[in-house]
Amino acid sequence: MTGAATISGPERERIAVALAEIACAAGEILRRYHRAPCPHALKPDGTPWSAADVESEDLIVAALAERFPGIPVVAEERVAAAGALGTAATAGETFFLVDPLDGTRDFLAGTPDYSVNIALVAGERPVAAALAAPGLDRVWWAGTWAVEGPVTAGRPGAGRPVHARAVPEAGLLALGSRRHGDVATETCLAALPVMETRQVGSALKFGLIAAGEADLYVRCGPTMEWDTAAGDHIVAAAGGCVVVPGGGPIRYGQHGPDHRNGPFAALGDPSLAQRLTLPGSCGTGGGRPTLSAAS
Repeated sequence: MTGAATISGPERERIAVALAEIACAAGEILRRYHRAPCPHALKPDGTPWSAADVESEDLIVAALAERFPGIPVVAEERVAAAGALGTAATAGETFFLVDPLDGTRDFLAGTPDYSVNIALVAGERPVAAALAAPGLDRVWWAGTWAVEGPVTAGRPGAGRPVHARAVPEAGLLALGSRRHGDVATETCLAALPVMETRQVGSALKFGLIAAGEADLYVRCGPTMEWDTAAGDHIVAAAGGCVVVPGGGPIRYGQHGPDHRNGPFAALGDPSLAQRLTLPGSCGTGGGRPTLSAAS
């Protein structure tokens, strides 16, 4: 695989199913640790690390190496362990982005809305992805179209196509991060006809938008490429979009060894992009924002 144009639609579907299988298998590890003793600590950037993150990532990286030999993997815990000398996300034109446990704080607190995120990136955009929510027994995957299935015995069940919804007449259901809020995000939402804002952890927010159960997720605080790539692709494959300031898509593998995204909005109805003004960067002034895990 050398680029998006060389990966056919059927091949993307095959890859997406494989990623869903791997994500569900990793989810079984997380389920064993959830609401049970789980060794954990804070990384130097202040984000949490746990034994569940590491064991899940080990399974995913090994499975990807077996099924897709030769394709580089950029995975959260390995990048954290490597520090400043970590592998850049430009590790070849085609590479995997892995978050083995998105929403670690919520996971450690015992809430069920944590996720496993795996995406294949080619030509700076995800082309196949899976997002598993083990605590809810749901998994989404997408090659050229988005599918949702139940999780049964650690495997994805029969999938059904999902579609993002048009703007409801009654108003928008926005999803927010339970542990991360900021004035810029509130300002963006104030310009839209938001009927309700619901707090949901992890990349699960992307899956709910893809399934037509919510309308938008605006995030102006910092996130990482592995936080968003899988959900980004699943929302787009369901007919929605994820946009950055200026209205374009997130480009992956451009952000150097820190892998940090800027502000973005996940939208079920792409027409909302014309009514949304995102700030130009995370944080204020010329300094770098404080790193914060997506949740």
